[in-house]
Amino acid sequence: MTAPRTVLLTGAAGGLGTLMRELLPAYGYELRCLDVRPVEGEPDAVVADLSDRRALREAVRGVDAILHLAAISLEASFEKILRANIEGTYHLYEAAREEGVKRVVFASSNHAVGFTPRPPGEPPIAPGALIPVDTPRRPDTYYGLSKCFGEDLAQLYWDQHGIETVSVRIGSCFRRPSTVRMLSVWMSPEDGARLFHAALTAGDVGHTVVYGSSANTRIWWDLGSARALGYEPRDDSERFAAELIAEQGELDEGNPDHRCLGGHFVTRPPIWPH
Repeated sequence: MTAPRTVLLTGAAGGLGTLMRELLPAYGYELRCLDVRPVEGEPDAVVADLSDRRALREAVRGVDAILHLAAISLEASFEKILRANIEGTYHLYEAAREEGVKRVVFASSNHAVGFTPRPPGEPPIAPGALIPVDTPRRPDTYYGLSKCFGEDLAQLYWDQHGIETVSVRIGSCFRRPSTVRMLSVWMSPEDGARLFHAALTAGDVGHTVVYGSSANTRIWWDLGSARALGYEPRDDSERFAAELIAEQGELDEGNPDHRCLGGHFVTRPPIWPH
């Protein structure tokens, strides 16, 4: 696929969006930013909620592709997740359909498979024991459930309308990991930009699901489908391991918080008021 020139970046004021605003222009992209709040340093950003379908359609008009990062990124009540993550993602795909945009990169999450047991044993995990991308979805939160919906919506819009999507099940994308669990799922911001660039430019993706992380020594999942897009991760969380393990200790398979991909979200889900 020819590299898109103009990309709509939703969630541009968020943590991941801010990192991508810094890194993606080096790949030749002109970013059109959208967020529900003003985007610092971007006076021309579209400030609109994903429920504002007129503003959303205007934001989508004329772009070559969409990088959809906008969402409530932590667990919240179902009503809030429904409005922002589920209905908002539907509105975005409708705007893409109406304006003829044929490539979306959707920020899914490892929490779509959060109840999947992590591979047993000490790292590095043998390639054959890594969690495949086609493992059954087992969301650990309403947030994870919304990402399952987004993946299914992407499949529907590919099958029904020919809109291609790469759904990226992001682990955690920060400057550095903050927990021992994160050593297995961390994606450096630089690798995040590399993966999003590959997802925006790879040909014939249909609807492709990939895991999003760096090439970590302690990785739990298979990056094969991401590498097939042309993604070549360069970073490894292992340089942070000694410090974090000294502070927090190694993961313990006897600890319920350490048994599954979703970490503590599988054992202590918050109870939200209706």
